[in-house]
Amino acid sequence: MQGVLTGFAVIAVVIGVGYLIGVRRYLGDNGREVLTKLAFHVATPALLFTTLARADLSVVLSSRLLITAVSTAAAAGAFVALALVRRWDIGRTTIGALCSSYVNAGNLGIPIAVYVLGDASLVAPVLLFQQLVMTPIALTVLDLSRPGERLPLWRQVTTPLRNPVGASSLCGVLVAAVGIRIPGPVLDPLVLIGNMSVPAVLLAFGISLRGSVLPGRGPDRLAVLFSAGVKSVGMPAAAWALGAGVFGLHGAALLDVVVTSALPAAQNLFTYASRYQVAERLARESILLSTVLSVPVLVTIAALLG
Repeated sequence: MQGVLTGFAVIAVVIGVGYLIGVRRYLGDNGREVLTKLAFHVATPALLFTTLARADLSVVLSSRLLITAVSTAAAAGAFVALALVRRWDIGRTTIGALCSSYVNAGNLGIPIAVYVLGDASLVAPVLLFQQLVMTPIALTVLDLSRPGERLPLWRQVTTPLRNPVGASSLCGVLVAAVGIRIPGPVLDPLVLIGNMSVPAVLLAFGISLRGSVLPGRGPDRLAVLFSAGVKSVGMPAAAWALGAGVFGLHGAALLDVVVTSALPAAQNLFTYASRYQVAERLARESILLSTVLSVPVLVTIAALLG
């Protein structure tokens, strides 16, 4: 339980610093945009490449990955179903589906895995699935749905390879699969650049909160409340049902999959929304609300299954 609170405290402090930067305008009027572009085009690709290049790909064969995939698909599918009924556009639907299913496995999942689960590697299946499957698919949809001239077929097919986030993830997996050992003088600068990703994303998110209203009160109220509710309650419930009822998990193994599924929506989703200029308010408010809701949810899960 202490690990849950510690992880959230770290995140809250950095977001608070970003909010202060926004209020005092230390970075000017374009500070958030600069941090967002830095994270999307430079820091996050470096972080994903260095992380995946050193990952143990054997986790892709684990039952945890299958539970993650099914519960993620169920959460995202629930939002897509609502979006079809409400006839929302592709951009809002994509961002909302991500906010309903894409967990903060990096900057929040790792400390919680260390303090609550006792092993940081336990978030690896979630991290790999999100970076190898969810992110390329979602960013490809956002790329192809942008207004303008229709891209030729070859450019549509290669969209994930031309996106810095998707390309870096695929390159990292290729390095890990082949077993290439990257020399320190080459890897160390990439690690240093990648270390900027999480602070840049959190600071940009904090800056965006300046002047914003409480989540779930604007025109995106239904989408925000639904996505945050699915992310905070629906997805961990689905993971628990699959883990206990289908795969027969119990004890620490069951706690692992439920805790990782109950993590809030990742802050880098706001980076994607800002980069493509779609559903930014939905992303910001859903992330904030799911982060607040996940505190009592994670504490309850730790108390019941820990």
